[in-house]
Amino acid sequence: MAEERLRKFAKTMRHDPTDAEYSLWQLLRARRLAGLKFKRQEPLGAYICDFVCHERRLIVEADGSHHTGLRRDAERDRYFELKGYRTLRFWNEDIQENIDGVAEQIIQAAAGR
Repeated sequence: MAEERLRKFAKTMRHDPTDAEYSLWQLLRARRLAGLKFKRQEPLGAYICDFVCHERRLIVEADGSHHTGLRRDAERDRYFELKGYRTLRFWNEDIQENIDGVAEQIIQAAAGR
């Protein structure tokens, strides 16, 4: 039951992205970035990832100022790490102002650097 609610909420979130999420999705969708396949607003356990590449076990999160110092984010990241995923977090402003730098960091992380 909780899993179904999570899926429905993820679907709702896909239809109402932030500006930064939209910009990042334009970069990541359809294997546009280094041939990596990303999914957006994807449930993983009890959480929803903004973007996830299962093949490279990589999660990309777009964070606004409301994420500053949240213990919940650290708990999420630890959960994902225990599942074998690496989490990259980018501030919305960085995505909007430096998408090329964000892309380079994602490529490097996917390559294991």
